[in-house]
Amino acid sequence: MDAQALALNEIILKNNPALFEMLSERGKNIFFPKLGILAQSAQAKGKKINATIGEGVDDDGSPMHLPEFDKYVNLPAGNIFPYAPSFGKPELRTAWKQTIYKKNPSLGDTVISNPIATNGLTHGISMAGYMFADEGDTILLSNHYWENYNLIFENNYGAKVKTFELFADGGFNTADFSAQLNAVEGDKVITLLNFPNNPAGYTPLTSEIEAITASIKAVADKGKKVIVLIDDAYFGLVYEDGVFTESIFTKLASLSENVLAVKLDGPTKEDYVWGFRVGFISYAIKGGDAALYEALENKTAGAVRGNISNISQLSQSLLYLTYSEPTYEASKKAKFDKLKSRYETLKIELSKPEYAAYFRSLPFNSGYFMCVEPLKGLNAEAIRKHLLEKYDTGVIVLGNVVRLAFSAVPQSVLPQLVENIYLACKDLEKAS
Repeated sequence: MDAQALALNEIILKNNPALFEMLSERGKNIFFPKLGILAQSAQAKGKKINATIGEGVDDDGSPMHLPEFDKYVNLPAGNIFPYAPSFGKPELRTAWKQTIYKKNPSLGDTVISNPIATNGLTHGISMAGYMFADEGDTILLSNHYWENYNLIFENNYGAKVKTFELFADGGFNTADFSAQLNAVEGDKVITLLNFPNNPAGYTPLTSEIEAITASIKAVADKGKKVIVLIDDAYFGLVYEDGVFTESIFTKLASLSENVLAVKLDGPTKEDYVWGFRVGFISYAIKGGDAALYEALENKTAGAVRGNISNISQLSQSLLYLTYSEPTYEASKKAKFDKLKSRYETLKIELSKPEYAAYFRSLPFNSGYFMCVEPLKGLNAEAIRKHLLEKYDTGVIVLGNVVRLAFSAVPQSVLPQLVENIYLACKDLEKAS
């Protein structure tokens, strides 16, 4: 093991031995290289002659670039073309950390890590897998989950996905979550919580969040190490009263020395920049201090460097500048209001009694999506194909539920979307 990894491990062991046991073998071995090319380049920064960095530099010291780009992006070249740090742009990391506290006031003065920039949330989740998932480890998910989790955890890291039933009696199934969490064998359990959920569009009520937190603490109190990966991709898009509006990260950040909260978030959906590919990974654990978090940050940045080197300089620069614009909050609120209006329209349409004989809605109150479950023995995949062929309508099928992305459908078209599903169901019933 490299001496730099050993040094980071010693810091983690000194501050929280349980956290060291949560790390995967990769996580224990990874480090951010501070003794090689990067360190030598940093030492040479500002020197009259600098032949260290692997970038093209013009004679005047500015980043070498093609002038054709200048008419498309009106930013200083240094905010566009050079490599960004593997940790992320420092000013953007600071700004994002400030927004975590602003959007989650329950954190108060709880100490958390500085966010590490990732190439979108998918990459962030993969880096969390790198850091904590060994071959054979169990990843506990709800039974309604994003299919990419399989590719990340099972195909990439050899972990095993296990599920709990997401819903019971019209809400979050706290009983099965607790039962499945307790049933995981070994001294470590990794669970991933995704609220608002993709595909179901559900965020737990405040009372349900309390029950989820209690279940996690009960397992940790028995001595098991619990890593909670929190996929906050759709954070903030809550449309009903009584729903928990902060991240469950706030409840877990200082819950137990045996519980590591890993917040995976970013502007992709929050700020409607799907193509920018910027996300963040942040950590919190009871008793965590600057030294412990710096060690975790160095390991995570090392994983990023060894995986894709760094994140887009241009995307990070644009985000940082946008967050300081005086109109930013109002523009974001306008997009939220549009999504909420679509949600409300869809809720009304789905409540019409004629549809109840053919499909039922799974609980939903937030996010981009919702799901309907076919009745009368109808097959979701058959419905999907029939919608494509006869009704010029596209939907997603996961198992035997139909996912509707109301985020992508104009409000005026939503009634027709639901009607088309109803007509497709009637057609298939007659044909059977």
